[in-house]
Amino acid sequence: MQPKIELLSQEMIGRIMDEAFQLMMEPGIKVQSAEARRLLAEAGAQVDESAEVAKIPEAVARKALETVPHSFQLFDRFGNPKVTYGGDAVHFDPGSSGVHILDPETLEHKTSFTPDLARVVKVTEMLPEYDAQSTAIVCNEVPKAVGDFFRLYVVLLHSTKPIVTGAFNIKTLDTMIEMLAIFAGGRKELASKPQAVFDVCPSPPLIWSGFGSENLIALARAGVPAEMVSMPLAGAAAPVTLLGSVVQHTAECLSGITIHQLAQPGAPIVWGGAPAIFDMRRGTTPMGAIETAMIDASYAQVGKSLGLPTHAYLGATDAKVVDAQAGMESGMSALVGALAGINMISGAGMIDFLACQSPEKLVIDAEAIGMVKRLLEGMKVQTDTLATALFAGINFKGDFLKQKITRQLFSKEQHLPSAVIDRDSIRGWQEAGSLDTFGRAKERTRQLLAAYKRPELDPTQEKALHEMVTSLSRAAGMDSIPAME
Repeated sequence: MQPKIELLSQEMIGRIMDEAFQLMMEPGIKVQSAEARRLLAEAGAQVDESAEVAKIPEAVARKALETVPHSFQLFDRFGNPKVTYGGDAVHFDPGSSGVHILDPETLEHKTSFTPDLARVVKVTEMLPEYDAQSTAIVCNEVPKAVGDFFRLYVVLLHSTKPIVTGAFNIKTLDTMIEMLAIFAGGRKELASKPQAVFDVCPSPPLIWSGFGSENLIALARAGVPAEMVSMPLAGAAAPVTLLGSVVQHTAECLSGITIHQLAQPGAPIVWGGAPAIFDMRRGTTPMGAIETAMIDASYAQVGKSLGLPTHAYLGATDAKVVDAQAGMESGMSALVGALAGINMISGAGMIDFLACQSPEKLVIDAEAIGMVKRLLEGMKVQTDTLATALFAGINFKGDFLKQKITRQLFSKEQHLPSAVIDRDSIRGWQEAGSLDTFGRAKERTRQLLAAYKRPELDPTQEKALHEMVTSLSRAAGMDSIPAME
């Protein structure tokens, strides 16, 4: 039995859906793509071209929901299924698009560059707790025009895991699809065995920008999975109530699904997001707040009620260093997301409101994820009787350590953490250097990087990838590809 958390009653889910459909009619959805408005109008929506507003009837959205796949898989670079979107499967990947990297020695937030991204990718590749990679941080020395596909290039060179990524213009999106198609054997094969999911973001409140709408359409027609990342900000760019923000999220996702499915019925899409509350005292967007996690768990429950794959941004912290606050916020929110059965949970490794990435925090978060995954396995029946047979010959003595069954089962019953988690005696801890968690994570990170070996890729595919990226980078004004180390 997989443990679960549900914050909404079925009656409340019905109310959320009803009000979301009302919002889609009044005030409607601002859709800034002419092609998306055309699709909506032809399907029966009322479109005001001058205001770029579409009023989408419930029947139109319901029809679109009927064609959305309830599940799909992501594949690694060799065509093996590794991630399941759908049902109660739970996976984790690092947070994306940080602009800083935490220096583990000085604790400064430094501008991130290509070697920093490569380091994050290598650490993620070495940790089995992460089921997918992400284009985790911005390479700030690379021109913005090529930044998105260059980050994907770094990931493809250093990892074979599926990827959570995104693009910020249609031309770049097409390039990134072509890059992935190199390893899949072509675009048709990529649609059959997708290796990445692409984030697509509506703008709060109730806006699908020109790029966001066109992104949905392009991904749908390419058969590449889209992951909606709706971002209501409770109290600022969304109603102050948590339920009000869930209603807004629902309206934004329903309208996005409608555009997407009108472009290509049956294309895979994910009910996802990165909402937050707005801290009225500081003017910040705390991703580590419990209320943020509650919005996520609630909107995921709405998506699950529709039978849709789900995503959320959890496991991050607003702390500026990897400290007790970071551990508390990251662990609690990752646990809430997992108990909500969210299919992909992004955010590990991130501090400072998703602005900064830390490989050392990735290592610590992996330990929390290991514990979370053990909890999801639930209580296991490992023996014919639950306990009685194990008492044979005990004679009121605590001699269970002597039993063969103890040696056989303890590693199946218990999650065994790495040395990052201290379970030694005080004497043993002192003899090992009296390191705190961050100190042990620094050492573990060094070990992982020392043991890392770049995956062996097909030379023809790697050459094709390199030539594509080199050519496009030169066209953008880059004399050479930045060093990875």
